[in-house]
Amino acid sequence: MNNKRQTRIAVDIGGTFTDIALDNGNSLYTAKTLTTRDDPVRGVVDVIRIASRDAGCVAQSISSVIHGTTLATNALIERKGARVGLITTAGFRDIIEIAYERRYEQYDIFIDKPDLLVTREDCWTVPERVDASGQVLQPLDTGGLDTLLQDMDERGIESIAICLLHSYINPAHETALRDLIHARRPDLSITLSSEVCPEIREFDRACTALANAYIKPLMARYLTDLSTALVAEGIAATLLIVTSGGGMTTLETATRFPIRLVESGPSGGAVLAARIARECGIEGALSFDMGGTTAKLCLIDQGVPQRSRHFEIGRAARFIKGSGLPVRIPVVEMIEIGAGGGSIARVDKLQRLVVGPDSASSDPGPACYGLGGVDATVTDADVTLGFIEPKSFAEGRVRLYPQAAREAIGRQIGATLKLSARQSAYGISQMVDESMSNAARVHAVEHGKEVSKRSMIAFGGNGPLHASRVAEKIGVTRIVIPRNPGVGSAIGFLSAPISYEIIRSLYMRGDHFDVGTVTKLFSEMQRDARAVVRAGAAPGVKLIEQRLAFMRYQGQGHEIEIPLPAGKLQANLGTQIRKLFDRLYREQYGRTVPNVDVEIINWAFVAATPSAPIGKVAPPRRAQRAQAAGSRKIYWGQLRKLLDVPCYLRESLESGDFITGPALIIEKQTTTLVSPAFDAVLDRVGNIILTSKSNQRATGKGAGNGK
Repeated sequence: MNNKRQTRIAVDIGGTFTDIALDNGNSLYTAKTLTTRDDPVRGVVDVIRIASRDAGCVAQSISSVIHGTTLATNALIERKGARVGLITTAGFRDIIEIAYERRYEQYDIFIDKPDLLVTREDCWTVPERVDASGQVLQPLDTGGLDTLLQDMDERGIESIAICLLHSYINPAHETALRDLIHARRPDLSITLSSEVCPEIREFDRACTALANAYIKPLMARYLTDLSTALVAEGIAATLLIVTSGGGMTTLETATRFPIRLVESGPSGGAVLAARIARECGIEGALSFDMGGTTAKLCLIDQGVPQRSRHFEIGRAARFIKGSGLPVRIPVVEMIEIGAGGGSIARVDKLQRLVVGPDSASSDPGPACYGLGGVDATVTDADVTLGFIEPKSFAEGRVRLYPQAAREAIGRQIGATLKLSARQSAYGISQMVDESMSNAARVHAVEHGKEVSKRSMIAFGGNGPLHASRVAEKIGVTRIVIPRNPGVGSAIGFLSAPISYEIIRSLYMRGDHFDVGTVTKLFSEMQRDARAVVRAGAAPGVKLIEQRLAFMRYQGQGHEIEIPLPAGKLQANLGTQIRKLFDRLYREQYGRTVPNVDVEIINWAFVAATPSAPIGKVAPPRRAQRAQAAGSRKIYWGQLRKLLDVPCYLRESLESGDFITGPALIIEKQTTTLVSPAFDAVLDRVGNIILTSKSNQRATGKGAGNGK
């Protein structure tokens, strides 16, 4: 064993599987095990032991542990967090009930309002008032605080969110209230809106604070237990947590602001896809990450994932904005739907075949796992269709029972629709593929993009298996399957920078621009952001920093993001950013608005460690026909017949190896289905490149000729 080599490990907990990527500086080792839902920490320890044993690595050689988890997201979606209470300014108790004062579906008389975590009975107020400029109009009155806390005790409140009017500009009252409550109730978890989301828009700020308060006790216990378990294993390495923005942060920051972890796992996949896009010179990419519980799609332009400051959790109506819990955090912009290997299929009251969004997850799992699951799932369908080789599934750690899959599908789908098990499985497969295709179309249209012009980068335990079929539906003609795609998010974690973004509201108009005030604000944000990043970064590393302004024309309701010039802020900064705003606004909307002043609402500062430089991938070597390791019968529904297709072992393929679809490329953590409409070739670094046969004929370029 090598006791001196520094090793980094990245662990991703999903709803069905827990994945690990271990990098010892020379080689990458990966592993996949079922998620232990009753105790996720146990699953993390198990998968670390497996990968460490395979790599011949001892605990003392591990220099850092990078961790992403869906625990925060699942707690919010499944409503398994703490009992929360809200304290706000007197007269604003109904801010949560009033929300945006509009319906997300105007004409639906049976509309389901999103569950915003707190009822009116669990909202309290305190007398105080600060105006929009930060001036105190009414001092904080805490005379009724003891009575308020007694009411909270009687209602079983475990965690508090404090959101006072205009505290983003002057947090003094929130801070004072927290200190007083902590002195009286030291065991209560407290979240301040001025810390978790110091921005305008009271409702969004309150929701973000509530969501943070809701999951804070749970995540604090989990992260503490994880840290303790690692130490018990002899791992004294730095523990870094992946955030929803695609960066990493320290354990202390993650514990204070767990709301920033809601998309930590999926963001790692977007980081991986962005790196692959830069390596392969792909200008426009669609990241397709299909796991055991959900499928995630993200648009990537010029090697950078789309990002946002606004995110909705647990939408009551899929694809409809405004139907979920709004939070304001830095997040990789993606669409996530309940379409994974464990998604459950059923026939509804109208005799329609429906798949998801509920999942069999890891416990009890799909019927074919043999762990007690009885519901027919997407994985059961893939097994029944012959797309999965049972002996190689999940590195052989999960035994599959094809007969159980056929029986579940026949019982729940076939018997009702009068179809055979194979025909029912084909229907399940088509429905889940169409759900993902529709999600990709909707996501692209919402951002004014054309999805068919993009290259798909597919990964996740089920992504390579469904990628070519989804690509056919949305018109994508090129697919990239990276190495070790089954643990793609965990590998993405290894590429993520340590970063932290701070955003603060400070209203300023273009005709009254004060560069001194802006400079002071950025100095404060720079100090705070650097402190977080330095706590997890290697000593002496030079940070990459960026300043942003969120601007709009006066009177508009939403802003666009404007990057500010690097270096010292100049006296003519107001003129500079007005020109930048006009240019970016014209690029986005095709015109500018004449004779209207601009206003800056929010300012942001981002500090991050540098990413490793990325070289471009050379074309594959001279094409040669790959040698099949065997064959397998699959049911191809479009032709309504069984096909005898060649099977290839990915580990035996070399650069330039060419495969004509239909075919299966099998590896230890997933399988790539090369549909009859695609051919495949292996590039210089081991990516599988799938190219549409129809596109090859149209352009005269073949997947196997290196063009």
